[in-house]
Amino acid sequence: MATSKPRLKRAAEGPAKRLKREPMSRVDTAWLRMERPTNPMMITGVLMFAEQMSLVQLKKVIQQRFLAYARFKQKPVEGATGAQWVEDGDFDLDWHVRLSGLPGKGSPAAEKKALERFASQLASSPLDPTKPLWQFHLVERYQGGSALVARIHHCYADGIALVQVLLSLTDTSRDSSRASRLDKSWLKQDAAPVARRVGAVDRYMKLGGKMLEQGMAVYRDPTLAGLIAKEGGEIARELVTALALPDDPPSLLRGRLGVSKRVAWAEPLDLEEVKAVGRACDCTVNDVLMAAAAGALRGYMLERGENLEGMTLRATVPVNLRPLEHAKKLGNHFGLVFLELPVGEDNPLRRLERVADCMNQLKNSRQAIVAYGLLAALGIAPPAVQELALEMFSRKASAVATNVPGPQQPLYMAGCTLRDMMFWVPQTGSIGLGLSILSYRGQVHFGLISDARLIPDPDGVIRRFGAEFDKLLYLAMMGNWDVPLDAAAATALLEDATAA
Repeated sequence: MATSKPRLKRAAEGPAKRLKREPMSRVDTAWLRMERPTNPMMITGVLMFAEQMSLVQLKKVIQQRFLAYARFKQKPVEGATGAQWVEDGDFDLDWHVRLSGLPGKGSPAAEKKALERFASQLASSPLDPTKPLWQFHLVERYQGGSALVARIHHCYADGIALVQVLLSLTDTSRDSSRASRLDKSWLKQDAAPVARRVGAVDRYMKLGGKMLEQGMAVYRDPTLAGLIAKEGGEIARELVTALALPDDPPSLLRGRLGVSKRVAWAEPLDLEEVKAVGRACDCTVNDVLMAAAAGALRGYMLERGENLEGMTLRATVPVNLRPLEHAKKLGNHFGLVFLELPVGEDNPLRRLERVADCMNQLKNSRQAIVAYGLLAALGIAPPAVQELALEMFSRKASAVATNVPGPQQPLYMAGCTLRDMMFWVPQTGSIGLGLSILSYRGQVHFGLISDARLIPDPDGVIRRFGAEFDKLLYLAMMGNWDVPLDAAAATALLEDATAA
C-alpha cells in the first residue's frame, strides 16, 4: 500500500511565506540610486551618554521603539518595474545592533579622537545591500560613559525625520515609561510658513518630469534660458535660476573624491549667546551659525594657501516640506536650496549680513519645491539622465549644510543620560564636505564630515568655529545696542580692538 509521506511532508512544510512588498516612492528611489563608493548615502549620528549602556539594554530599546516602524525590517530591492520595499525574511537583530570598542585608554581628548576615527570608518563603509540598510554600534566605555554610532540609509527618510526617529528612542526622565517618552513639542515653529507654502507639493511632483526635461534642454543649450526666463512661469524661472548658477569656483574643497571620510565635532556653544548675537545683528540663529562656519572655512583655506579674494562658495541646504505634525513620518519630504558662504569676505559682520540676505531671498523663493520635483523625476529617469543631473547640480555647491533644532530638556536612553549628540547627512555627487549644526540642552553642536582627500584634518576647520563665533559675540557685546550692528560698525570696533 502506497504511503502519502511526500504529500504529508509538503502539507507540514506549508507554502513558502510570501514576503510583503510595497513600491518605493520616486524621491526615496532617487536617494537609493545616488549611492556611490565615494559618497555612501547614509545619515550618520553619534550619541554620547554619561553612563555605561549595555548591549542588552540597547537591543531592548531598538526592539520596542525603532522596530515599531515596520519599514526598518524591510530592505530596498530594485526590479524591472522600479524599486520596492521588501520584508527581510532573515532579519537578524544581532547583525544590526553591535558591540564595539575603542583602542587604548587615555585622556578625554584622546578618547574623543578615537571615537571620531571610529565614526569616520563607519561613515566610509557602505551598508550591506542584502539587508535592511541600518546599523547601531555601541561603544560601552567612552569618557566614563558610553557612545552610540547610528547609520541609516537616506532612502528610508530624510535627516529631519531620522533625527526625530532616533530621538523617539529617548525619554525625558531616567525611568522609561510611556509618559516620559519625548513628544514632538520641541519642534520649532520656524518651518510652519514653509509647510503652509508648499500645500501643492503633489502638483510640483507631477511637474517634475517636465522640469527635468526642460532643465536638461537648458543645460545642453544655454540660449534657451533667456527665452524661458522671459516667457515661462514662476516655476520655470526658478528652474532656470538654479540651472544658471555658475559652478562653484575651483578650490581645495573641490576635487576628485576618495572612499574615506573624516568626521569631527567642536566644543559646543552656548545657545543663549548665539541668540544674543542674532538679536544684536537683527538676524536668525541659523544665520549666525552659518556665518561662523563660513569664517571657519575661510581661516582653514587661508592657512592652506588658498587665494580667497572675492570668493563665494555655496552649500546645499535641506528645507523641510512636510507638515510639522508629520515630522516623524518616514520617507524623504524635503527640497534643497543653495546658500552662499562668502569665504572671501574678511569682515565677520559683513559675512553675517551676506548670509542673512541670501537666506531671506531663499525663504521667499520656490527653489526648494523645484528641487523636490526634480528629485521625484530623477527617481524614474534613465540612469544616464540621473548621472548628468546629479553631476550638474553637485558642481554648483562645495558643501551640504544642515541645522536641526533639537530638544532643550535633558534626554535619556535606556536609563542613561544623553550628554551630547551629532548628526551628518550624506554628500551627493562630487560634493565632499558636510557641515552639521544641532542644538540640544541649551548648547549648539557643530560637526563636519569631509572626504579625506580634500580635508584630511577636519580639526583644522572645527577648532576655528568657536573662535569665529567669539568674534561675532565680541562685536555684538561692544556695539551700540540701540541699533542693529552692521559691517561698518564692526570694522571700526575691530580696528579699535587691534589698536588697543
